[in-house]
Amino acid sequence: MAVGLSAELPPLLAVNGVRWGVAEAAIKRPGRKDVALMEICEGATTAAVYTRNAFCAAPVHIARRHGAASAPRYLLINSGNANAGTGEPGMLAAEQSCRAVAAVTGCDAGAVLPFSTGVIGVVLPVAKIEAALPQAVAALDVEGWHAAAHAIMTTDTVPKGISRQVMVAGRAVTITGIAKGSGMIRPDMATMLAYVATDAAVPRDLLQGLLSASADRSFNAVTVDGDTSTNDACVLVATGKSGVRFDSVDAEGYAGFAQAVLEVCQYLAQAMIRDGEGATKFITIDVRGGVSEDECRQVAYTVAHSPLVKTALFASDPNWGRILAAVGRAGVVSMDVSKIDIYLGDVQIVHAGGCDSAYTEAAGQAVMNQAEITIRIELGRGDAVAQVWTCDFSYDYVKINAEYRT
Repeated sequence: MAVGLSAELPPLLAVNGVRWGVAEAAIKRPGRKDVALMEICEGATTAAVYTRNAFCAAPVHIARRHGAASAPRYLLINSGNANAGTGEPGMLAAEQSCRAVAAVTGCDAGAVLPFSTGVIGVVLPVAKIEAALPQAVAALDVEGWHAAAHAIMTTDTVPKGISRQVMVAGRAVTITGIAKGSGMIRPDMATMLAYVATDAAVPRDLLQGLLSASADRSFNAVTVDGDTSTNDACVLVATGKSGVRFDSVDAEGYAGFAQAVLEVCQYLAQAMIRDGEGATKFITIDVRGGVSEDECRQVAYTVAHSPLVKTALFASDPNWGRILAAVGRAGVVSMDVSKIDIYLGDVQIVHAGGCDSAYTEAAGQAVMNQAEITIRIELGRGDAVAQVWTCDFSYDYVKINAEYRT
């Protein structure tokens, strides 16, 4: 069970100008909805961020190309097949899936952005998607967020979604987002897909800047296992249907709106970690006192990726030497270990580079027994800070990934 997450989604607010429809294509196996279609109104603006993996999947290539050339009208998402590592046949399949949407909706194929998640190395079975698309189109509904959150899942144990509203000049602005992700999570982006929409009007350049900044503090600050997927993508859509428009960062209400978008992104990012494959604990790595934010993140990720730290967390073993060792090998130039303090929750385990004189194993154990733990690392080198969210490594993580294709 996901750490601190309910199997039931919270109420998701409709976003005027966006409709979702889902269908069963039996891409990997029958019996579940595995295709989702997002319809975007005319006049909307769209921003996106994608994986930096050099082996990025065919749909990523096509989505980038289409998104740069025109205003998207439809997003097509399938689970069960990543269409990655598939060469030219995979590219042709991704393009054909866009033409299939165009055929049933009447839009231009270039206005369709394709997204896929699932098994790598298998060409997308486009014929199955083509057969399912009329069902997805018929199901298009402004209330379709819940169904879409379920349809995009792979190894996720729970769907992930959240809504926020802010008031601007007496008008309500809605932000709703859904995401999938459970393993192969270490962004540049993360295996994650996320779709967020708002009924505010936001020019494309401003929207892209907002998404990029929000992603850096959310989807790009999480890790399950240190693996960057071939298929990661996050899309932010602004329909303008609320009547509220932001033309610059200085516009009335923009700061509160941007904060709400960030909160949606952070909730979705943290939900992926809480639902990490086999996860039993949700861990915040809080690094402070660095020379730069990049330096702080470097330390945080080294701790978060350490198999020895992650397995100790699973065992609830306060083996703080593993944390100390990870900090020491993080590659920080001219690190002065005599300035480093480390805390488990509120319990100081390391002071001035050595075991804190007041530390007791019982105090450390009490923190490690908790399902949610903060590891705070004080570098004593500057004023920069960074946070990364991760989870433990359990027996089930190995089992899930050993049996992924069976």
